Amino acid sequence: MKHKRLRKFNTKDTYPEQNLNNDLCHAVITEGGKTVWMRGQCPQNLDDGTNIKSNDPGEQTHKVMQNIKQLIEEAGGSMNHLVKIVVYITDINNREAIYKVIGEYTKGVFPVSTGLVVNRLARPEWLVEIDATAVIPS
Repeated sequence: MKHKRLRKFNTKDTYPEQNLNNDLCHAVITEGGKTVWMRGQCPQNLDDGTNIKSNDPGEQTHKVMQNIKQLIEEAGGSMNHLVKIVVYITDINNREAIYKVIGEYTKGVFPVSTGLVVNRLARPEWLVEIDATAVIPS
């Protein structure tokens, strides 16, 4: 079964003051399949845990989203199976750069999303962490 996405919207309509273009929805309905619960992904390599050498929020987000994509694919799915993300950022001024990159990976997917601004993450050099959940249909 294909996931049913309720009340799809695009951030260019809901946040017109920001230069964003992310496909999101308010709820996702899934039936059966396997759920992939991912730990918060940070800008580091999955294989050895080394941080990428960048303080750019966009580059850090690319690495985070690449990790999420890789984990979903290793579980036998695709980004179309992504149902929820929770985005943690340490500086509200980086929001647009971070969400632009997320939008590149979620175009046409419409996951539900929650965004939080936090004082810090587990390592001071991390600007973004994303917790993601995917459901791969049977």
